[in-house]
Order: sequence, then C-alpha cells, then structure tokens
Amino acid sequence: MNVSDEIKRLHELHQAGALTDAEFEQAKAKVLAAAVNLDKGRDGVNGSTEHGTDLASEFGRLRRSRSDRWLGGVCGGLAKVSNVEAWIWRLVFTLVALCGFGIGVLVYLLMWIFVPEE
Repeated sequence: MNVSDEIKRLHELHQAGALTDAEFEQAKAKVLAAAVNLDKGRDGVNGSTEHGTDLASEFGRLRRSRSDRWLGGVCGGLAKVSNVEAWIWRLVFTLVALCGFGIGVLVYLLMWIFVPEE
C-alpha cells in the first residue's frame, strides 16, 4: 500500500466518523513522516531507516570479514549484512556445494574474488 492509498483510507475513516480531527491529523503526519524517512534511506541521505532498505543497497554494504573468517571471510560478511549467524551461512554453502553439484563452491569463489574486504 503506497502513501496516497494510506492517506485515502485515513480520509475515508475520518469521513465515516471513526477518527476525530486530531486523530486523523496525527495519523496522516505519521504516514507522511514514515514516507519521508523511507525516501531519505533510499537516497542515501539518511544512513538507514527503521523501515529497512531495499535488497540491493543491503548487499551493496557487503564486505568480506577480516575477523570472522575460515577461508575468505565471505560467510562472516554475509552474517554482518543479513543478521544471520556465520555458521548458518557456512552450513548453507556446504549443503549447496554437496547437493548442488558444486554450485556452492563456485558462488563462494566468485564472492571471494569480487566482494571487497572490510
């Protein structure tokens, strides 16, 4: 649901008498503030928002870890970006390498080559 749809819905609730004038203005201000914060996060003006950012910008922050590494630091870096433990990423790469005909090894090697270090 985009901002205009949310404001339209609030207006309908206000017209139906479900919201008072003060409640309508307060809710509208919250919706607009959230939209402004989200736009700032996308533009890079505000480092991050509590609403999150899109996937591309999250993986744009991806760096190989220097401290949490077994081989190249790829899993440690993925753990920092995704907030998932590094051992889970190691398990995923191992399972994909074993069950996916070596695709996990290929992906890991490509990430080791192309993802910069911290």
